[in-house]
Amino acid sequence: QVQLVESGGGLVQAGGSLRLSCAASGRTFSTYAMGWFRQAPGQGRDFVAAISRSGWTTYYVDSVKGRFTISRNNAKNTVYLQMNDLKPEDTAVYYCAAVYSGSTSTYYIERASYDYWGQGTQVTVSS
Repeated sequence: QVQLVESGGGLVQAGGSLRLSCAASGRTFSTYAMGWFRQAPGQGRDFVAAISRSGWTTYYVDSVKGRFTISRNNAKNTVYLQMNDLKPEDTAVYYCAAVYSGSTSTYYIERASYDYWGQGTQVTVSS
């Protein structure tokens, strides 16, 4: 069982930056691939970024490439999402998610692949 707690959301002006953190419980964090998703009002929960359990491989949705960076620190049981050059369309509740992975280099982009979810953190970008 993994429990995930996100933090770092808030209100920021367009062009600004935020860093989201997701702290995981348990001693096996390094065996889980991680992902970030977001859900805007009235919308579905969409993929944003993913990282393999080792951190060696990452993947991003096209709309955030070059602006967002996903990373992890397995010693701290934490995954991060650095968000730069934020736009109003990035406004959403951001969720981190975890899935056990037998591969050090596999990442997952489908919501249904993930078994554990955090409670979400609100990111609001004003124009």
